[in-house]
Amino acid sequence: MAILYWISFVAFLIGVGYTAKRVAEPSVSEWLLVSFIFCVGSIIPTGFVLSALDLTANVWAWIVGSFIVLALYYFLWPRLVTPSPSYSVRAVVSNRVQTFRIWIQDLTPYLKFLYLLMFGTLLIIGITNLLLVLFTVPNEWDSMTGHLNRVIRYIQRGTMEHFGGTNWNMDTYPKSVTTIQIFSYLISGHIENAQKLIHHASYWVSLIAVFGISQRIGRSLSASFFCALAYGMFLDFLMQAITTETDIVLTAYLSCLLYFLFTYHSTRQVKYLYLVGLVFGIVYGHKITFTLLLPSVFAVMIYTVFLAPDFKTFFQRVWQLGVAIVLSMLIYTFPTGYLKNIQVFGHPIGPPTALKHQSVERAGSLSNLLEQGSRNMVRYSYDFFNLDGIRNAQWGYNLNTQIRKPIVLLEDKLGMRLDEETDFSIVPFAFQRRFEFYNANPYWGIFGFALTLPLVLLVFFRIIKSRPHWFLALAVVLHFMAISYSAPYDPFKGRYFIETGLFGVLFLLLLFSHHRLSILKPRRWAWKGYIGLIVLLGCTSAIMSVYLNIRALPLPAYGYESAFKADRIRFQTFARPDITPSYLAFDSLVPQDATVALGTINDDFEYPLYGKNLTRKLISINPFEQGVQPIPAEADYLFFSKNVIKPQTGDIRLGTDTSMENLIVKGEDYYLRKLK
Repeated sequence: MAILYWISFVAFLIGVGYTAKRVAEPSVSEWLLVSFIFCVGSIIPTGFVLSALDLTANVWAWIVGSFIVLALYYFLWPRLVTPSPSYSVRAVVSNRVQTFRIWIQDLTPYLKFLYLLMFGTLLIIGITNLLLVLFTVPNEWDSMTGHLNRVIRYIQRGTMEHFGGTNWNMDTYPKSVTTIQIFSYLISGHIENAQKLIHHASYWVSLIAVFGISQRIGRSLSASFFCALAYGMFLDFLMQAITTETDIVLTAYLSCLLYFLFTYHSTRQVKYLYLVGLVFGIVYGHKITFTLLLPSVFAVMIYTVFLAPDFKTFFQRVWQLGVAIVLSMLIYTFPTGYLKNIQVFGHPIGPPTALKHQSVERAGSLSNLLEQGSRNMVRYSYDFFNLDGIRNAQWGYNLNTQIRKPIVLLEDKLGMRLDEETDFSIVPFAFQRRFEFYNANPYWGIFGFALTLPLVLLVFFRIIKSRPHWFLALAVVLHFMAISYSAPYDPFKGRYFIETGLFGVLFLLLLFSHHRLSILKPRRWAWKGYIGLIVLLGCTSAIMSVYLNIRALPLPAYGYESAFKADRIRFQTFARPDITPSYLAFDSLVPQDATVALGTINDDFEYPLYGKNLTRKLISINPFEQGVQPIPAEADYLFFSKNVIKPQTGDIRLGTDTSMENLIVKGEDYYLRKLK
């Protein structure tokens, strides 16, 4: 049966590509981006409808439903816009390959060195990451507690309706990406790693979009490749390519949004406004943190859409874009869970406890918010100034410590109290973050603090002048401020800056277009040498980030074995090693087809409990802030924490390793009770 699913999936992708060709111009980049949006745009509403019909677990319902939505795209979009001229995708690809060959031949030796280094690095990390995606199971914290946990739970229940999970994210998080993960998992024939498909694809889609945007702004093949390759080595972005974290998918949507905006600015074809509206609804339905990007997106819209020769043109553009956004949000945003959250919790995001924990409410008064938010801006700036990736090795750590001494001393002399003020921090700021934090969640790396951010500031303060880049600089500043003031400081927020990096990497175009910065001009050996050094260190940091990532090591390192050989339970509980013995005991005692009631807490890893084939049925009996519920009659076993349910005679104590210290979160004292 699985072979039929795969045939259907391939047929679906072919249909997506054919439909996209009716809308996209004869451009490989644009065709791929439109195909990506049409693909997710067909799957997401299908998931909402199937959930309402209790068909979430029905593979054929997914196949039929996605084809029906795709058929609607096929017939409606050519009627909304002027159809693109008929062309052969194969012929366009062949033409671009020939253009690429000519471009390579015409490069100077200096540029050939840079591009050989960057393309070679991307090839190495690309192949390595693909292997990690295909052959290692997920093990990220949020996935173990919420994201993937609910994917399997929704399939088991046959619907995505609110059910009261142990972790509050299981119910409150928007469900659009979950629909894609469920679709991928089911149509692949229950291949677990298919849940990573949308995230890994988002990495490459974002690089394609960066290339396309660069073409629209600079119209230079050399500059466009440089920007795309550099963004592929922005470490916070690169590290999510093998995970099921949601920020990289948001980045892919945002990159498509920016591409359509800048393409509209270049062509003034109304279809791009409609595509912007479509993506706007999809991305807002994906994650509420897109709200933090609204000021930045609006800044780009001012340049690309709202600056018009007269009021009539301005009004027409706003009307067309506004209608597209509203219609798209009705289909892709509101059904994803925000309305249900209002009904259950009285807020579109979630329960008050969560809001107080990680929102502006934690700051208290407005004056304190302004003070602590400003302090956060400096904290994040300090976090950016690190040799991330390179400091995974001891020699890199020592070098990083030395180059940071002046700015650490500066903070002390200015008395900014970055590490002493903690009332607006989830994890207090430290000048040397924990290894686990910077290893798994780096910032941009040397491409960021040594090249991109200086260019942003030079343009923002008008020292270097470029009209489109000034609006992009404003977008970077606005998003930086939004992250700093909207929530407490958190060292894991490095992952939020991958969207900021999408705006920032476009400043590398200036290295090819601005007369004061161009590396295309003869001589300027000092400047070219500096850029070459940044590229060399950036490529080195990218490889070290991938090969020294303790969460998924391609090769043995730090005393850990390769992720390809790691035991499943040990690998998935890597972030909480003290619970590993109890989870191993659970897995050896409980059959793979058992039904297990869970008396666990919000931070507990539940996903590993499904078993290697994800066949155990789990039922939460301690839903977030609702108290312990009765054990259902269908349960065969009860897995619980001593702090949730009192043990009784006959319960098997699984425990935790209490000898471990310096843990992020300590495990509970776990027990297992056989009910039947």
